[in-house]
Amino acid sequence: MSQRFWSDLTRELTPYVPGEQPKHSSLLKLNTNESPYAPSRSVLAAIKEVSGDDLLRYPDPGALPLRRAIAEFCALEPEQVFVGNGSDEVLSHVFMGLLKHNRPLLYPDICYSFYPVWCELHQITAERVPLRDDFRIAVDDYAAEAAAVILPNPNAPTGLALELGDIEALLQASPDRLIVIDEAYIDFGAQSAVPLINRYDNLLVVQTLSKSRALAGMRIGMAMGNPGLIEGLERIKDSFNSYPLDVVAQRAGLAAMADLAWYEETRNRVIASREALIAQLQSRGFEVLPSAANFVFARHKIWAGKAIFDGLRERGVIVRRWDKPRIENFLRISIGTEAQCARLLEELDQVLGSL
Repeated sequence: MSQRFWSDLTRELTPYVPGEQPKHSSLLKLNTNESPYAPSRSVLAAIKEVSGDDLLRYPDPGALPLRRAIAEFCALEPEQVFVGNGSDEVLSHVFMGLLKHNRPLLYPDICYSFYPVWCELHQITAERVPLRDDFRIAVDDYAAEAAAVILPNPNAPTGLALELGDIEALLQASPDRLIVIDEAYIDFGAQSAVPLINRYDNLLVVQTLSKSRALAGMRIGMAMGNPGLIEGLERIKDSFNSYPLDVVAQRAGLAAMADLAWYEETRNRVIASREALIAQLQSRGFEVLPSAANFVFARHKIWAGKAIFDGLRERGVIVRRWDKPRIENFLRISIGTEAQCARLLEELDQVLGSL
């Protein structure tokens, strides 16, 4: 009964539940939005070049070379970039250091399911703003009194994207509120808010190298904004873990940022596969929300989402589903390679034929 040592907070938490990570290679894994393509060869080469001498010393606590590379890619300065152990850790620091105030935080009622967990963990008062009937975020709905707003763009799990003009309108209407734009999937078709950073000191943009750079297993995330915001995150980091990115991660991140040809080729392949998959799903009776991400969010016009989900799982295909109001019949399907999408459709045909 060692649980008796838990704090009250530990007892009350409802932890985030990550997507299944199967151990059997025969399963087709389309549930956690990883890249279907291996990382750049230059990334693998950079990892192999790490020596024993590199590993016996602590890494650069500021990860300055990586921050410089990210800043150059985003047309920013290094002091406008913060890096951490995946965008989840970065966001946790954001919640703790920038979003905990006397006034509430606003975020969509259907979005990344880690947001309410961080609110509970860091004891942040929050209010959920309902998506519109078409599952879109409408920035006009965020006019309520609040200290901050966080919006995923594209949203997860819907895949729907905001227009850059809508984000700027929210920034202009909220000069005394922090606006955080979570851009985990931005590289697959949406407009990044990064170009607005130098015009609005109340904007923070969070991104990751897990998706479009194929480094989900390496855990590299970043936040970009006014140097004052970055300084606040550095204070939180250095009060939690001064060395969040190890030597291998920093080298891999540098190589990934440098290989623009690989980045462009693979993201374009994912986008092409996504559009082809949407057409194929629609021809099979699915409603598919317009996606600007590396996944699609779809529901069948006749059959229940759970029946299709279970049928695919039995046939070795794993997708994501939430047993929640409004979205219980939707499946979130990560975009795989051309061959993986073809297998998905073959198995889906068998499932639909058996219902």
